[in-house]
Amino acid sequence: MASKDQPTIIKKYANRRLYNTGTSTYVTLEDLAQMVKDGEDFVVNDAKSGENITRSVLTQIIFDQEAKEGQNLLPITFLRQLIGFYGDSMQAMVPSYLEHSMNSFAREQDKIREQMTEALGGMGMGVMEEHVRSNMEMFQKAMTMFMPFAAQQSVSKDKEDDAEEPPPEDERDADIGSLRDQIAEMQKKLDRLG
Repeated sequence: MASKDQPTIIKKYANRRLYNTGTSTYVTLEDLAQMVKDGEDFVVNDAKSGENITRSVLTQIIFDQEAKEGQNLLPITFLRQLIGFYGDSMQAMVPSYLEHSMNSFAREQDKIREQMTEALGGMGMGVMEEHVRSNMEMFQKAMTMFMPFAAQQSVSKDKEDDAEEPPPEDERDADIGSLRDQIAEMQKKLDRLG
């Protein structure tokens, strides 16, 4: 491990292997990504030339993360705008602006997390569960408006589940008769439309 004052040195060999001199082990880009997330500072040097290639390795980590499904942080518009700044007269200002913006965002992110934790902690899980249950009931009611036959089946299924014993034969016959009447009525309407 590197001291707090000095970053860890990572050496990149010609065979693309990365060697962490702090732990004396080979590492992957995923390991380096985790080091970034853990706040551990490191520098990547080409093992042969000694050239600092940290920027290209970090860019490769971003590329790999963006390639994973559901991991996209960089919107296409942002990428297009960023590319547009290369060679532009404003290019020199972009890195410091982005760094300042990301630092501000990181500070605000911590505040937002704290506020969410306080809000959810104050609510308690019972209130949260009740809120979710209430939302599901509203969703199910809304869906019955769009699928009335599914709602009837769902209601009759719920009744069946609640009953300890099956309904008497005459009730089932009445339900079947009612369904037949509804189907016949629908068939008449369809015939008129056709």
